[in-house]
Amino acid sequence: MRLFRPTLRIRMALLYGGLVLLVGVSLLFTSIVLLNRSIARLPFFNTLGDVTIRDETGAVQHIDPTALGKDAQHQAVDYLLHTGLIYFGIIVVVGTTGGYLLAKQALRPIAKLTATAKQLSTENLDQRINLGGPDDELRELADTFDEMLGRLDAAFDSQRLFVANASHELRTPLSVMRTELEVTLADPDADVAELRRMGEVLAQATERAQRLVASLLTLARLQAVERGELEVRETVDLAALVPSVLDGVQAEAAAKGVKIESDIEPAAAIGDPRLLERLIGNLVENAIRHNVPDGWLRVTTGQTAERVWLHVSNGGPVIAAADVDTLFEPFRRGGRVRTATRGAGLGLAIVRLIVDAHHGRLQAAAPPFGGLAIRIELPRVSQPGHRTDATTSADAAA
Repeated sequence: MRLFRPTLRIRMALLYGGLVLLVGVSLLFTSIVLLNRSIARLPFFNTLGDVTIRDETGAVQHIDPTALGKDAQHQAVDYLLHTGLIYFGIIVVVGTTGGYLLAKQALRPIAKLTATAKQLSTENLDQRINLGGPDDELRELADTFDEMLGRLDAAFDSQRLFVANASHELRTPLSVMRTELEVTLADPDADVAELRRMGEVLAQATERAQRLVASLLTLARLQAVERGELEVRETVDLAALVPSVLDGVQAEAAAKGVKIESDIEPAAAIGDPRLLERLIGNLVENAIRHNVPDGWLRVTTGQTAERVWLHVSNGGPVIAAADVDTLFEPFRRGGRVRTATRGAGLGLAIVRLIVDAHHGRLQAAAPPFGGLAIRIELPRVSQPGHRTDATTSADAAA
């Protein structure tokens, strides 16, 4: 353990004391120079030759003014050095002590910030410094630290919620598979039909778990893309992706009676074709699953001078305007958490991350008559046919 710790407070006090010492020495030597010059400029000490002085007793003395002036200079400097150094030492001590106290007062917010940081853990990120006082650099530092704590608190809460929801979603299909296996194996009279039924249930539960894991992997990869660039960047026409997506949902739409309309125009953008196809697929699938019986779905694409756009709107129940933004959070379905029978509530969260990865813009609105309207805008290709990278991203849309 060190006996002496050169803290910032001590260093600032020594700095203040050194500054006082430097200024004091400068003033002392300046005073000596000025005093010598003042004595030397007195008329008496500049008299040429000896000066005869007669005192009250009539005694006569012959004095050399120049020698007398030099003697006066030496005596004055000697007195100034001996007496001035005493006061000078007192001033240095007082200045150093005052500097220490000033540094202590000035660094009090830093001490408070350090104490708060030492007490922090993942369980008490709600603590704040709340410094107050004048709007200076230390106040700005403390406020910045409080803002950072707020972001960390929100990030940890989001992470905990995400893990809890993912665990719940994975537990459901695993519980179904285990229950089916236990019930069927416990029945000694189970026939081929019963075993086939068990196999179908296990296949559906496995497919659900596989879709969830794939969605979680996609979320993780897209969150990593936010800190970098897409692995694949090539020219993609959104209009060419829409027909295949709509063909893939025809059966589900027909089963629910949803009428699909489309108005497709060229919309060439730069990006990952598999991710953009996943984006369109998620929007369309979400629009069908959260539609009303005999509802409608409309998909349009187009482009302006600088951007391309994709618009997906559908009928459905009325959604509160305050709940629209929450639809794009993981494990959210219609403003509720983990309540739907199909899907894991990750579709729109993946859509938002794909848009962010492509430096695009997402707008969503809930019409008063019900349903949801989502508009995606992406940067337009400056030169048709331009290809920046042909790198393949394996399982990019998993």
